Amino acid sequence: MSKSITLLAIESSCDETSAAVMIDRKVRSNVVADQSVHKKFGGVVPELASRAHQANIVPVVDAALREANIGINDVDAIAYTQGPGLMGSLLVGSSFSKSLALAGGRPLIPVHHMQAHIMAHFIDDPEMTTPNGPFLCLTVSGGHTQIVKVNGPLEFELLGETIDDAAGEAFDKAAKILELPYPGGPLIDRYAQDGDPNFLTFSKPKIDGLDFSFSGLKTSILYTLRDAEKETPGYRKEHMKDICASIQKSIVDILMEKITLAVEQTGITNVAIAGGVSANSGLRNALSDASSRLGWEIHIPTFQYCTDNAGMIAIVGHYAYERGEFGSLDQRSKTRMKLQ
Repeated sequence: MSKSITLLAIESSCDETSAAVMIDRKVRSNVVADQSVHKKFGGVVPELASRAHQANIVPVVDAALREANIGINDVDAIAYTQGPGLMGSLLVGSSFSKSLALAGGRPLIPVHHMQAHIMAHFIDDPEMTTPNGPFLCLTVSGGHTQIVKVNGPLEFELLGETIDDAAGEAFDKAAKILELPYPGGPLIDRYAQDGDPNFLTFSKPKIDGLDFSFSGLKTSILYTLRDAEKETPGYRKEHMKDICASIQKSIVDILMEKITLAVEQTGITNVAIAGGVSANSGLRNALSDASSRLGWEIHIPTFQYCTDNAGMIAIVGHYAYERGEFGSLDQRSKTRMKLQ
């Protein structure tokens, strides 16, 4: 019988400080501290984010260990986010992880943040299903939009990605145009559920292949609403639900067109989603509809594994530990990393 693997994982790529304990692919704790300080600025302020991580990381790690009912000496290895992300935020997590590893003589496992979002599907959780065989993963977050062919744990093939802005950024920028508070993406989703998705039509980018573009859509939203507001003052507030529904439909339509094309090109009907925008109800409903119409097998993570969290870092660490793939103290954090 193989030895049990106990991992401590730390995630600090942006504005959530998170720590998790995983034992043999099961998440025993997954503590997340968010940062409300950014709301008044309408977006994440890197300097404030790194300071908040410094304040949060000790109590968050302590809470994760306590919730899992283990001590630091029970940990076999420490996994942490190496990148991509905000440099100041990444450095807090990596420095803390390296200090723990050095003090306790434990191996380090640097983790690619976007790989971790995908790998969340391999967590042993009764509320989720792990796809069998190769599957396509639509990874959608504030900073990234990708279609990845996943051949197995830690085996990725990038098929398409955004050439400019990400879908999550498009949601947040649209929310800012609507003067909604940060983070605006979830608010658009909430308003959209009671609106008419065909109320407005925005221009969509025409990008060949499986790559994405959202910059043109953002411009179309800006000019459409600016012109409507000039003609009818108070237009945005009066039609908020319908506008949000139209924006959400436009973004989801772009995502669904590309993942549908990926299914047609690869013949793979196992489809998963990952990343913060995978919590969006419009995207989830569109995938469920595709499952019914086209016979796709859909895999959607539970909400706790959609947004940034250390549980997803831990599952990458688990498989890396099994393979004996460890990092070193001199490995640097990276704001940008290719998906390998």
